[in-house]
Amino acid sequence: MDKDGQRRRWGYWWIVLCLMMHCEQPVSAQIRYSIPEEMKEGSQVGNIAKDLGLDISSLEHRRFRIVSGSKDSFFQVNQNNGILYVSKKIDREEICDGNGACLLNLKIAVENPLEVHYVEVEITDVNDHLPSFPENDLQIKIAENTLKGTRFGLPTARDLDVGLNSVRSYRLAQNDNFEIEVRDGEYGDKSPFLLLQKPLDRENQEKLFLTLTAIDGGNPPKSGTLNITVTVLDVNDNRPVCNRDTYTVSLKENASPGFTVTFINATDPDEGINGEVEYTYGRNVQRKVHDIFELDKVTGEIRVKGKIDFEENEIFSLNIMASDKGRPPMDTDCRVIIKIIDVNDNEPEIEVTSLSNIVSEDSKPGTVISLISITDKDSGINGKVVCSLSKNVPFELKPYIQQNMYSLVTKESLDREVASHYDITITATDLGNPALSASKSLSIEVSDVNDNTPQFPHSPLEIYLFENNLPGQSIFSVSATDEDKNENAHITYHIIRGEQTQSDMTSFLRINSETGVISALRSFDFETLKKFQFHILATDSGTPSLSSNLTVNVFILDQNDNVPMILHPVSANGSAEGVEEIPSNVNAGHLVTKVRAYDADIGYNGWLLFSLQEVSDHSLFGLDRYTGQIRTLRSFTETDEAQHKLVILVKDNGNVSLSATATVIVKVVEPKEAFAASDVKNAVKDEEENNVTFYLIITLGSVSVLFVISIIVLIVMQCSKSTDYSSKYLQDTNYDGTLCHSIQYRSGDKRYIIGSTIVPGSNGNTLVIPDRRRRDSGE
Repeated sequence: MDKDGQRRRWGYWWIVLCLMMHCEQPVSAQIRYSIPEEMKEGSQVGNIAKDLGLDISSLEHRRFRIVSGSKDSFFQVNQNNGILYVSKKIDREEICDGNGACLLNLKIAVENPLEVHYVEVEITDVNDHLPSFPENDLQIKIAENTLKGTRFGLPTARDLDVGLNSVRSYRLAQNDNFEIEVRDGEYGDKSPFLLLQKPLDRENQEKLFLTLTAIDGGNPPKSGTLNITVTVLDVNDNRPVCNRDTYTVSLKENASPGFTVTFINATDPDEGINGEVEYTYGRNVQRKVHDIFELDKVTGEIRVKGKIDFEENEIFSLNIMASDKGRPPMDTDCRVIIKIIDVNDNEPEIEVTSLSNIVSEDSKPGTVISLISITDKDSGINGKVVCSLSKNVPFELKPYIQQNMYSLVTKESLDREVASHYDITITATDLGNPALSASKSLSIEVSDVNDNTPQFPHSPLEIYLFENNLPGQSIFSVSATDEDKNENAHITYHIIRGEQTQSDMTSFLRINSETGVISALRSFDFETLKKFQFHILATDSGTPSLSSNLTVNVFILDQNDNVPMILHPVSANGSAEGVEEIPSNVNAGHLVTKVRAYDADIGYNGWLLFSLQEVSDHSLFGLDRYTGQIRTLRSFTETDEAQHKLVILVKDNGNVSLSATATVIVKVVEPKEAFAASDVKNAVKDEEENNVTFYLIITLGSVSVLFVISIIVLIVMQCSKSTDYSSKYLQDTNYDGTLCHSIQYRSGDKRYIIGSTIVPGSNGNTLVIPDRRRRDSGE
């Protein structure tokens, strides 16, 4: 059965096997073309796509290409029309030896889905070489008593062309003594012999000059010539005779130099030098035989000389010429056939056709990564190969359609964030004894897909910011991380804008989209705004992009930025001045008046202290530093002045305290005058106090409402947290006739207290702060 028939038969059984096993391997097919050698570059071989039934419009998208082949640089395929064309001039004699078919094997691959097709291109011969002889001139010595019909071997003409274009005939120039005889050689060549038709007469003609012409079968035919000089010698009429017509021996290819292959034994019945035989290689022995085997010319021993390789030559045919030493010498040809036995001396060869060394982490199991082709030059069991893959990798080898072909596919899902790189070792081991193996490493990179969202380290995020920040200055920054890489991990930040209501602070915030630095476009005032919330969106640059939100709670911290405001005394023109008249008969401890003040700050910054900055008589009046009450320290005497000026300094308890002053003029009058004036003054004072009380009630009501709202918001925010965590926000009120409002912020080990207190005895309209010494004593 020819090769095409065998392939068709194997293809039939393979289709049946696939149908039985539901074979899901990539599709393959095989086609064959035939072209003559020496075709011009660009010549069309055939339309592979059309012959395979492929859609020509999808060839470029499916990466239609030659992936491997024997000397595949001679051909290219056009992805636009699927045509296979010659890309390099082909000389059949350079790429193929012998008379067999010259085949170039190509592998054609397309993707999505993967298909591999096999193309054989037969290179046919053209008659582009002349027949030639090993030498131009040949000297032959023939004894004059040589019998008619004797044959003399002539060098065989060689023609690099094959088939009909090789040497087909020989022609001898016209002469009276010889004619040519042609025999078919073992390798398909034709060997010429000079046939003696008429006995020679040395005395008549000592030398004959003949011309032998070798003609090939081309159209037109080509020829080469050999000049033969025949020297007629005298009388050695017996030839050596080999004891066997053909010597056949077997030899292992790993035979070492010096190993004896066989002995040639030829005998000559002549006596003396005419019967002494020596051995030489025949004229037609190839040059490589001289390099591999050594012939002892005396003993006829053939020994191993060079390296023998079964994969290069499975058999050697040697022509040994046994010649006597007569004059003229006579010789005969002894034929030696040496059959080489294969040994396992070739490691398997691994050829990797990588579709891509980068695989996406979202590739499905079964995705083809590479095609693996295993070859072993040995034959039989020595050429059978088993292929394996390194362990603990998410890949596997699947047998392919052809023998010793595998596809490397993904075995399970990949995750670049777990492993971004794999070094895979493919090991091929033959079944020889001892077995030989080879390995090849593949480096596979796992490419990233955008499958991870940006992550903030803390959410929600709580920020504490002092009021009076500079507009445009950064107040804090955020940073998110993404486990992806490159563009998939490049994060940009945006503030999620609200509905632009009055309570929406996002319009006053700006964020650097690259760095996450947030700046405020306005200065915040604790007395106006104590807390607000906004949201930041972190988005990566993947396709499609992924994002996550961060909730930011901003708490404004108070600073001492409000000067105490004097509520009493206040003159008609608005200055902090007042006149008090008291009877001259009052006793020590009499309440002269009370300085009332208010500070818009909270906590320490709003706690007030009173002190006498200026007084005309220190022994007469005293000031309570906490309540602002001015009382007499003793009774008045006749020597005391009738009018006294007191300047009271009111300052808060901030780190850098702020202050204000009030001036009280005390006039000492007779009791009757004081009583009359007291009635008028009490009426005016009652009216003033009513106004002050009204304003104070409004102020206290606003503060209380704001305080209650703040407590409700904080409770709602912290309702899901533990008791310890919710204790960040504490409320402290004291109701003994004193209004106290305070808010405490706790952040880690830091504790912020914000509050104000109205102390009893202040008639409900003076805000003061206890002295630090009293606070330290536990008040």
